[in-house]
Amino acid sequence: METILPLLSDPTAWVALITLIVMEVVLGIDNLIFISILTNKLPPEQREKARKIGIGLALVMRLGLLGTVAWIVQLTNPVFEVFGHPFSWKDIILIVGGLFLLWKATKEIHHNVDPIDHKEDMVGGTVTNTFSSAIIQILLLDLVFSVDSIITAVGMTPHLPIMIVAVVFAVTVMLVAATPLANFVERNPTIVMLALAFLLMIGTTLIAEGMGMHVPKGYVYAAMAFSALVELLNMMARNARARKRQAAKH
Repeated sequence: METILPLLSDPTAWVALITLIVMEVVLGIDNLIFISILTNKLPPEQREKARKIGIGLALVMRLGLLGTVAWIVQLTNPVFEVFGHPFSWKDIILIVGGLFLLWKATKEIHHNVDPIDHKEDMVGGTVTNTFSSAIIQILLLDLVFSVDSIITAVGMTPHLPIMIVAVVFAVTVMLVAATPLANFVERNPTIVMLALAFLLMIGTTLIAEGMGMHVPKGYVYAAMAFSALVELLNMMARNARARKRQAAKH
């Protein structure tokens, strides 16, 4: 196995490492949004534990996938054709992951729009099943993003140690940011609907990528950033009005 020491003196390796870290952190935003919404459905005493276990197991899975990077790269080879369009295992994984996100986001939007209907929970019927289901769903979605990011990473650098360092750093950032983001989402209910809209857009993007239609990630994240900025301005305006009403009462 290649060691990281010779790479420390290689400027190209440092550029690749920084680029990969940025890419992994940005891709981790999708995961964090999903994890925040998913774990906030759990009882308060289980939420942080679910986030730590889910993200920790996701790190183990990503490192395991990096150990089979040669096999992962082969997932881009076509396995069948539909109307002359070839599909690889990577395409299938992206399409299935996109459909999963669309279903999950649509189901949660329904629960938010119709709060009276609570007979069926987003991730299961009982609290016990919900915790285990949340962990499984976090891992399943991380698998989808991991396969995509690893294939992209291989195209950026051939050095496995660089990929490992980038993955560990990105997952550490996710672990640190997961609880503050989830708490922020819980304190601001309107953010939930915006986050669900993000999941719908990400799911659609995954399906499009799986169907062979390349969607520049920059456009997707620029739209997300713009929407988040607009919602932030709305939140500031609502808070300002609330403070004025409070001051008027006194």
